[in-house]
Amino acid sequence: MPMSQVHIVYMGEKENEDPTVTKMFHYKMLSDLLGSKEAAKSSMLYSYKHGFSGFAARLTDSQAKEIEAFPGVVQVIPNQVHKFHTTRSWDFMGLNDHSTTNLLTKSNMGEGIIIGVIDSGVWPESESFNDRGMNPIPPHWKGICQEGQLFNSSNCNKKLIGARWFAKGILDQNQTPINISNGEDILSARDSSGHGTHTASIAAGNFVLNANYEGLAAGLARGGAPRAHLAVYKVCWSFGHGGCTDADILKAFDKAIQDGVDILSVSIGISIPLFSYADQRNSIAIGSFHATAKGITVACSAGNDGPTAMTVENTAPWIITVAATTIDRAFPTAITLGNNHTLWGKSVDTRMHNHGFTGITFSDRIALNDSDDSALGCKRGSLNATLAAGQIILCFSQSSTQNIFSAAISVAEAGGVGLIFAQYRSDGLESCHYIPCIKVDYEVGTQILSYIRKARSPIAKLDIPKTIIGKWVSPKVADFSGRGPSSISPTVLKPDIAAPGVDIIAAYIPFGAEKSSGFALLSGTSMSCPHIAGITALIKSVHKNWSPAAIRSALVTTASQKGTDGSNIAEEGSTRKVADPFDIGGGVVNPNKAIDPGLIYDIETNDYVKFLCGTGFSSKSVSGLTQTKANCTKNRLNELNLNLPSITIPYLKRKVTVSRKVTNVGPVESMYKAVVEAPQGVKMKVEPQILRFNKTTQIVPFKVTFFTTGKVYGDYRFGRLIWRDPKHTVTIPISMRAIFV
Repeated sequence: MPMSQVHIVYMGEKENEDPTVTKMFHYKMLSDLLGSKEAAKSSMLYSYKHGFSGFAARLTDSQAKEIEAFPGVVQVIPNQVHKFHTTRSWDFMGLNDHSTTNLLTKSNMGEGIIIGVIDSGVWPESESFNDRGMNPIPPHWKGICQEGQLFNSSNCNKKLIGARWFAKGILDQNQTPINISNGEDILSARDSSGHGTHTASIAAGNFVLNANYEGLAAGLARGGAPRAHLAVYKVCWSFGHGGCTDADILKAFDKAIQDGVDILSVSIGISIPLFSYADQRNSIAIGSFHATAKGITVACSAGNDGPTAMTVENTAPWIITVAATTIDRAFPTAITLGNNHTLWGKSVDTRMHNHGFTGITFSDRIALNDSDDSALGCKRGSLNATLAAGQIILCFSQSSTQNIFSAAISVAEAGGVGLIFAQYRSDGLESCHYIPCIKVDYEVGTQILSYIRKARSPIAKLDIPKTIIGKWVSPKVADFSGRGPSSISPTVLKPDIAAPGVDIIAAYIPFGAEKSSGFALLSGTSMSCPHIAGITALIKSVHKNWSPAAIRSALVTTASQKGTDGSNIAEEGSTRKVADPFDIGGGVVNPNKAIDPGLIYDIETNDYVKFLCGTGFSSKSVSGLTQTKANCTKNRLNELNLNLPSITIPYLKRKVTVSRKVTNVGPVESMYKAVVEAPQGVKMKVEPQILRFNKTTQIVPFKVTFFTTGKVYGDYRFGRLIWRDPKHTVTIPISMRAIFV
């Protein structure tokens, strides 16, 4: 008998506003294919009937090919699995709750806004989700608090107003049921991994006094919009191979649109190579398009495969794609050697220290097998337990894929009592739990190794880490943050914006025998994404009628390219350099300026449709994303002219002219002058150079012409176009690769 698997039958925009009629139509189509209503009912997992039309059903390959020919079917594709992009940060960005003039205060902390989080669920008992000080649930909320294992309606309140969970796709993918008895996952909206709890509390966690992680990063914890409401949609699971499937993600988008969320935070992505925006395998692009068309702003993580170029994910032009940066907080940890020389590393391990001097050795000296170099990086099973017992072990990472956690397990299993892990500069700390671990760079690691080699009986003492704020130049782009240019659509600048994503403290599930403090330090673009979702809630609370594109424009055009010391923001890759738009988009978010951007680059849904036509999609493919039939022969837009708050030209052949238009959202009577910072080797001409606005003219178009000034090959060059009035500076990044033909 042919093997069946879940396929998604995508039918584009729904033709009937009544979801019951749409669902009946789906069952009728499936019944016609399978031969009976009973077979259709057994086969179907989900009917998508709110934001768009389609369904997920178990089909054989031949059945999938047959139904693809049915009238109204845009595409049929197999279900895929996606992955995660795994306190101080708000004050660092200027949103402290004591000021009377910042965005947090002006927006009433996001009051009345609903943020939806598509992730791994939530731990509802966390203090971050208490509803003290919360207003009643907004009347536009239509969702539910779905019950399930260890989760009932009483777990929701005025902060956590809704919760749903979707597991049909992942259950079919794994072909095994969840073993709830051994705790591998929880069949409800309750979070079993901690990821969703963390991201939700970053976006909109309520105030929590004395939050800390093992005594570090102590202080008042809160989300970006502490008075906004939360709705969680669990689509990511830990059992089996884990992950988040297309079928479940699309259903979450569909329900979130129906429920009435204002903003969606999605810290999930697909790996390179990327699927096209109209391809159903790109479920986040599809779902977010329909959400955006309904006025819902969608923020997504840029991915954690940096610092290599073209690793950015979630690149659809209607998504706000978020890169990750450091903040000005660090956890320095002293390493005192037997010669009284003190070196510094970083750690978040505060327990299991013996506070005295202990023997220290180099892992290569205690290798079980001298014929290979696996002991150098402390791979599991590579260390001689007799020689490692009671020692602090110095290990050297041999590649970016080796991590301190796996090395700690190896050292602990061999009887070691501490780990110093030398590796190339990388961002983010994680607790080793078993033994104290300190991360150092190769320079410090080499100095420790020199001491070990010279000393007759080398010893060392590992101190407890400290929390230090404001002493390090920041922000810097995290080494892991996904980099542009977009591999699927290089004319669309990605990422759009950068936000804190390194060592972020936020709510977490209880773990360990002591059940932890309820907070954890995590790093990833998964953490930077909900920062933007929270800020978006604050902006939306003040500017209720702004479109998702307007909000994205406000964030990008007011972002900062300077660090705390006034120097250009740097990026932490294999080598250090000044960050460019492929690292940070417009820059690091500046919430207090974003509330009053002066001008915005707005985009309507139909503009995205014309853009898709202009990039080479067929009328049939684009019709799956629009309410009306798209005619790509007559109705197309040069992809360079989508009204983005950026200009990206991957191939400049001598000369090209790009069109943009700006909408005045500042004083009615305004005048802006153009300031040009042209990329090296390129000349720019802006027409007109002065934009004037009045009561009758609030939208003004302009053109920018680029000329190459010589034979230039290869690399991208970067610049900026700035519109200035006495109060506002409206900046868009320019990225250009000129070629001579």
